[in-house]
Amino acid sequence: MTDVLRRGRASLAFSFFAQGAAFALLVTRIPAIQDRYGVSDALLPVFLAAVPVLAGVGSVTTEQLVKRIPPSVLLRWSQPVVLLALVGVGAGHGMAGLGAALAVFGLAVGALDASMNMLGVSLQRTYGRSIMLGFHAVYSLGGIVGASLAWVGAHWHLALWVSYLPVVAVLLPAALAGSRWYVDGDSRAGAGAGADGSDAEGEPAAGGGSAVVFRLLLPLCLVMTFAYIGDSTVSNWSAKYLQDVLGSSEQLATVPYNVYMVTTLLGRAIGDFGVRRFGAAAVVRVGALVAAGGFAVVAGAPGAWAGMLGFTLVGLGLCVLVPQTFAAAGRLFPGASDAAIARLNIFNYVGFLVGSPLVGALGDAWSYRGAMAVPMVLVLVTLVYARSFAPRADRYGGGHERPRTADVGRGSNGL
Repeated sequence: MTDVLRRGRASLAFSFFAQGAAFALLVTRIPAIQDRYGVSDALLPVFLAAVPVLAGVGSVTTEQLVKRIPPSVLLRWSQPVVLLALVGVGAGHGMAGLGAALAVFGLAVGALDASMNMLGVSLQRTYGRSIMLGFHAVYSLGGIVGASLAWVGAHWHLALWVSYLPVVAVLLPAALAGSRWYVDGDSRAGAGAGADGSDAEGEPAAGGGSAVVFRLLLPLCLVMTFAYIGDSTVSNWSAKYLQDVLGSSEQLATVPYNVYMVTTLLGRAIGDFGVRRFGAAAVVRVGALVAAGGFAVVAGAPGAWAGMLGFTLVGLGLCVLVPQTFAAAGRLFPGASDAAIARLNIFNYVGFLVGSPLVGALGDAWSYRGAMAVPMVLVLVTLVYARSFAPRADRYGGGHERPRTADVGRGSNGL
């Protein structure tokens, strides 16, 4: 690997870190945002739902933009917009100001998430081995740092803009400086595909070399949706479940999500080694089984500590699904991976939108223990689609990703 590729990998990793921190700073201070702007409990879900909806719009727009603009350019300018919008959320005035800031944040996040994963998939293709989980591990680390800084702001009763501004003042110039080293792949021109539409291993590319066939992408879209339903269940309901159903204290009820984030970081940090050793499909199968087992433990937990163990298992299992889903889309459509990832990224927000209301409605109408069985079943469905994650090298019995000679050495800097 050349120095240019190493710098590209490091700069992209920092972008994942910055995005994880920014998103955590937003979602963990929702009560403070509600108090600052006087948003009622009835109106709050409207504001919260608008962000993923607009992020989906941003992702769809990105699919069209990358036909003319390299993903590195979109990432270079969408990340500062996200960070500035975060400051706008903390410093705005009135409902209109909050709505405008959240709208800008949502649209920019859609472009940011899509372009980050586009660059990650193209770099993984060039490296010829699994590195996507490492990028998402850094995102989890950023989330932990952002949540910790949010706790400090809440503990010291700091104004939102006082909490947000110093973080943005550090992250924004660092992200802009690092963006000069982003490395674009060549998927828009059919990277990894031969003149006859075959991939670098000599087999026909699933997407015909340059087009995304939604029927082929659908299994990965479902896996992405199910993974985020599970993730939003933990994010939104773990504290309430421990306190109201399992009888924990208010302080103990805040622990599961923090543990979930830490185990997500740990699982992703070692996940790439598992993919290289056992293959992506095997790692996805194990992750789905562990996550489903975790939800089963949560649903049947006799007390708070058993419930925390369940949420810990959920984090260890779910953490591998999303990065591997993006990577699988890149392998499935080697000549159109940017478009495939932009389209797949929409289902990130679909799962986020569906998950929390679904569990809440089932919990109110039936029981929260029963509601926890729903994400368990959905995650198990991932096993049906596990073959979609297998690289074509597996057909030769290798079980590992092979370098694509058509891609090695390509990049925005002439490599």
